[in-house]
Amino acid sequence: MTTGSCQPVSVSRRIAAPAEVLFAVLADPARHPSIDGSGMVEQALTTSVISRAGDTFTMRMHNNEMGGYEITNHVVDYQPNRRIAWEPVLTAASRPEDQAGIGDRSHHRWIYELAPDEPGATIVTETYDCTQAPEWLRRAVKNGQRWVAAMTMTLEKLDQQCSRR
Repeated sequence: MTTGSCQPVSVSRRIAAPAEVLFAVLADPARHPSIDGSGMVEQALTTSVISRAGDTFTMRMHNNEMGGYEITNHVVDYQPNRRIAWEPVLTAASRPEDQAGIGDRSHHRWIYELAPDEPGATIVTETYDCTQAPEWLRRAVKNGQRWVAAMTMTLEKLDQQCSRR
């Protein structure tokens, strides 16, 4: 594992919904395809709701670079209605060149933090943290910058689904 000048990247959005409503969506893997701003999450293969740190959930994914693959997310932080975070681990890959990485924990994290803003509104911050990831991964994701537009879209979709307008 290498560390370097990589800093976590974050996007925040004020959503007119209580933290409990937003957290319920984030803790339910079956809802992730509908809020995913990257277009890579196809289906939750684990449908039980996340209830604690240590839980795992598996997603079927697809992108133009890797084709079809599966990720098992290891929940590393769980604070109901406040914070949820997971580390993805590749668990299946369609391309032979990706299969060597199956099971490797790359120490990158997706983090959602929810902060009440006023009654019925919440500031949601999505962070991608690759500071502890291997150099090859940090390069591939441009130190997290690759995900900023997708994170912005994810929070927009979360807002559309949960906001009381």
